[in-house]
Amino acid sequence: MFKRRFKPAFSMLLAALLLLTLLPAAAGTASAAENPPKSPMQTYVDRMQPGWNLGNTLDSVGADETAWGNPRVTRELIKQISRQGFNSIRIPVTWDNHVGPAPEYKIDPAYLDRVAEVVGWARSENLYVLINVHHDSWVWISKMESNHDETLARYNAIWKQIADRFKNESDKLSFESVNEPRFTDGGTTDEAKAQSMLDELNLSFHKIVRDSGGKNATRPLVLSTLEASPSQERMDALYKTFEQLKADKNLIATVHYYGYWPFSVNVAGKTTFDAETQDNIVNTFDDVYETFTARGIPVILGEYGLLGFDQGLDVIEQGEKLKFFEFLTYYLKEKHIAGMWWDNGQHFSRTQYKWSDPELYEIIRSGQNQRSAVAESDLIQLRQGEKIADAVVQLQLNGNKLTSLKADGKRLTRNKEYTLNGETLTIPAATLERLTSGGKLGVNAVLTAGFTKGPDWNFYLTVHQTPVLSAASGTTTDFAIPTVFNGDKLATMEAVYVSGGSAGPNDWTSFKEFGRTFDPDYTANEIVLTQTLLDTLRDNDPVKLTFHFWSGDKVTYTVTKTGTSVSGQPTP
Repeated sequence: MFKRRFKPAFSMLLAALLLLTLLPAAAGTASAAENPPKSPMQTYVDRMQPGWNLGNTLDSVGADETAWGNPRVTRELIKQISRQGFNSIRIPVTWDNHVGPAPEYKIDPAYLDRVAEVVGWARSENLYVLINVHHDSWVWISKMESNHDETLARYNAIWKQIADRFKNESDKLSFESVNEPRFTDGGTTDEAKAQSMLDELNLSFHKIVRDSGGKNATRPLVLSTLEASPSQERMDALYKTFEQLKADKNLIATVHYYGYWPFSVNVAGKTTFDAETQDNIVNTFDDVYETFTARGIPVILGEYGLLGFDQGLDVIEQGEKLKFFEFLTYYLKEKHIAGMWWDNGQHFSRTQYKWSDPELYEIIRSGQNQRSAVAESDLIQLRQGEKIADAVVQLQLNGNKLTSLKADGKRLTRNKEYTLNGETLTIPAATLERLTSGGKLGVNAVLTAGFTKGPDWNFYLTVHQTPVLSAASGTTTDFAIPTVFNGDKLATMEAVYVSGGSAGPNDWTSFKEFGRTFDPDYTANEIVLTQTLLDTLRDNDPVKLTFHFWSGDKVTYTVTKTGTSVSGQPTP
């Protein structure tokens, strides 16, 4: 059975194809805070902010909630999520393996009890809760075109049972009709036909819940666009569904967002949070706001994150990652859109109750209240053996003030060990020389900037030399380049055939996808070239690789594949 440690690969691919349609984005900046029409449902959504996803757990495709590697949910985990400052929790649920045969399609009572238990724990913490029909979307709902009657009957039976089980639950529990709905297994590429099938499901879902009695008569119901895409065409189509249901004032729209695709996966040389990446946030959520929120339909961003996280949290450089989430989370606040952070277990430990990246958590939490100060980079790099000059760094204070600068926890003296002129931070050569006097390669000191509001910003003061790559041999399933990184870190890699043309996947660009095609291992001192890259290379057609490091250094290397054998050597 197909599974992934993180968000399933098909979602990454579909999101990638979708977001490519948004290229290029027009220039833009954060707008002033919007004032949507006041309504009980808009207040409801505002109070859900911020939200968190219990991902890859009850939504796992397998025997139980541990099938994708996460432990069973505990009451303590839900308590900890509440203590971390979240006001809502999305509990994705895949029902497929727990549903009996036709015609009853009875949900296993023990599984329904388990879902109800987790919902109850969340409600006991006074969290807003959202449950749904999750990976069923691609497991069997996607077959609706070729298997219409059975698909609709199974879908309806599941929602009748869910609605009945929770009909007396507080209205702080909401229902989402289906996660990332898609209809691809019937061979359709017709957008109108796919939307028609989604409309049929959404309208059936709406009638089932509203007719089921109890508090379901007014329970908040959440409807998604096709594939949860924020494209204008698909949002317009969903708006028409809301128009059919306009007598019901307790409806909410939902979309998902994993960023401007080249930045989100680190491909095509998009290593930094640049203007295009920022503008994609602005343009996307301006459109979401104008299509729904400004017309009185509240919006939940049911999932957000970066697709590169599917490969690992280090695919996007730390400072660039922080700038993305700082801008995104506050922009959502301005647009009155409740964001629910996708966490499949890689962000918050479900046994240790600690954040894998505390800086990321802090900047996301800060974005619920105010802009945070950031900088053009979190890297200050010096080349070993060269005369040290003053380091000049541009801050983006976002209305805050710099209150301190510390080196490994020790406060530096303003106007002596550093100066600030407007948003220009200068660290004199004398300070840098003192902090790097040990002469070691790599990080010599962490400079921490404190501000009047929001989290600190860390600068990593590093000393480096040009990295050195050595000859290697191996196979398409096991090939790594021995690398002496010399204090530097890899930003991206280009791959081109010596005979001409881009090599590897996504050959519309010479810059390959970080993590998916190449992956630096700083502990093992090597750069792994993955089978995903090597399998696509032409036999006996040498490929020139150019490794771009954050210091600005470039190192070239040549690899040649013959059958399943691979050899490589530094380029003279």
